[in-house]
Amino acid sequence: MRTATVTRITKETQIEAKLVIEGKGRYQISTGIRFFDHMLELFTKHGGFDLTLKATGDLDVDQHHTVEDTGIVLGELFKKAIGDKKGINRAGYFVMTMDETLAAVALDLSGRPALVYKDLVKTRLVGDLQTELVEDFFHGFISAAAANLHAKVLYGRSNHHKIEAIFKCFARALRYACSKDARLKDQLPSTKGLL
Repeated sequence: MRTATVTRITKETQIEAKLVIEGKGRYQISTGIRFFDHMLELFTKHGGFDLTLKATGDLDVDQHHTVEDTGIVLGELFKKAIGDKKGINRAGYFVMTMDETLAAVALDLSGRPALVYKDLVKTRLVGDLQTELVEDFFHGFISAAAANLHAKVLYGRSNHHKIEAIFKCFARALRYACSKDARLKDQLPSTKGLL
């Protein structure tokens, strides 16, 4: 099984996390931001990963450091657990309905970080999460994972559903990208010979 453990300690946050890619959707997550925990929990469940993550941050200042650093740690976990990338599918995409909302995510573990993000969220908060920080979470992830990610809500009414649909799409796209293709087990999925 592909696993990784990451500890990140800064003057702003302290995060300890463990990932199992071939998991069973089990999670134990605590960031101090309950709606964010919920998004990470459903990400884990829909990805079929196992994730233990405890983040303590300067929430008295703002949520930004905790959310962004959690994205960085998640990206580091996946990069470390995937290893040399031989035999992986490399790219994945998913389109997900969440009641009246439709979202799409496309992801490539290309070695080149890039983010295009559009969530159509119209409120400052969903639950206790500052919604503008969702984009910062994904930016942290793609920077650390060396991936490119396009995430877009096509339409919807509920701001909760918009964010949730993106996290579910992200989970399922990443699940496929990380998966191995037995026919290509000794090959890098690149004509360059480098990822």
